[in-house]
Amino acid sequence: MLDCLNSNMTLPAPSTPPPLNLEDYDVWPERGFLPRRDPLPALNPPWPATLTELAETLPKLLGARQFRSYIQEHALALPPRGAAEDDENRCAGRILSFAGHGYIWEDPQQPADRIPATLAVAWHQVMKQLGRPPVLSYASYALDNWRRLDPDKPIALGNIVLLQNFLGGLDEEWFVLVHVDIEANAGPALAGIVKAQEAALRDSPDEVTRYLERVASAEEQMRNTLLRMPERCDPYIYYNRVRPYIHGWKDNPVLPRGLVYEGVEEYHGQPQQFRGETGAQSSIIPSLDAGLGVTHEDDPLRHYLNEMRDYMPPKHRRFMEALERMKDAQGRGLLYGYARDRRSRHANLWKAFRDCVHLLGRFRETHLDYADRYIHRQSQRSASNPTEVGTGGTPFMVYLKKHLEETDRMIAE
Repeated sequence: MLDCLNSNMTLPAPSTPPPLNLEDYDVWPERGFLPRRDPLPALNPPWPATLTELAETLPKLLGARQFRSYIQEHALALPPRGAAEDDENRCAGRILSFAGHGYIWEDPQQPADRIPATLAVAWHQVMKQLGRPPVLSYASYALDNWRRLDPDKPIALGNIVLLQNFLGGLDEEWFVLVHVDIEANAGPALAGIVKAQEAALRDSPDEVTRYLERVASAEEQMRNTLLRMPERCDPYIYYNRVRPYIHGWKDNPVLPRGLVYEGVEEYHGQPQQFRGETGAQSSIIPSLDAGLGVTHEDDPLRHYLNEMRDYMPPKHRRFMEALERMKDAQGRGLLYGYARDRRSRHANLWKAFRDCVHLLGRFRETHLDYADRYIHRQSQRSASNPTEVGTGGTPFMVYLKKHLEETDRMIAE
């Protein structure tokens, strides 16, 4: 994610938590961490029409570099606190997050270091309801930012389009939609991990093997989708037309103090520092790490991974934490310990587990290759879009290589 009926058998610890119910964590077997209902394309009353207008006009105003002046001239009132449903808040969070980043990065050479109260107060209020900071994070950029062309067909490339863009265009669409497709493909893997854990608690090695094989199959589908990224997303276009708008303001050389959110009482006028949108804010890989027992050393990289959880939907965070608590009597990941201890008597079980970890490593390997091609090897033209630092503000090549090494090391024999 080892020989049963012998004196060396390792059983789960008596204090092992009970099996997980996916729905308690907003996780779905058919669509993973994507919302149970397709995202709302727009907001209806009592939400103000200005929010819908904002979403529709953002790409054109941003292209004309008129978006900052538009925000300064339009107040964004919200319904009373607590009046919104979750899907409405997610829709509003998507619109306001794109608007916030559009305002800051309208001119990437001269980013704004403060955001006016007309936008900041509404943005902070909605994101607080969602349990995330007021910055564009992966959930608003991908999880809540798609619709199906045919509602009766799957959530898959060819049947999905974005609800919100910055500048628009094929490369921006494809870059995000590949992530949405991967999220949908991850659903069976997440469900398989939980079912395999349940089977391990029942000490049923054949069942564990079957569920791990399902996990591996889903992982293969995820990587096949990732391999399609170059089909319609060119590295040069991504780096120069897509990436500039998703940077944050923590560890960012052009915004060293962060960003002032005018009118937000909670911040007392002090600059805030938040990391930009990054795939490290997706809950898929950390959940597979947790379920399979892949560990990362306690170093700055590990602290960064933990920090990324602050940008994830709260229930998804709790899902990962619940998976991490599933340990065997020796404190190892439940599935890792179960499969390893039975490998001489249940070779297929150990193979299925190793396949899962191997495929997780190959997904990371492909991602590392793209990070090199789409960012690291590009020609840097400004300090605001560095090739050595990721949108999350970290030395991504070093971190991604380390992730891959720690994954592969787990099954090295």
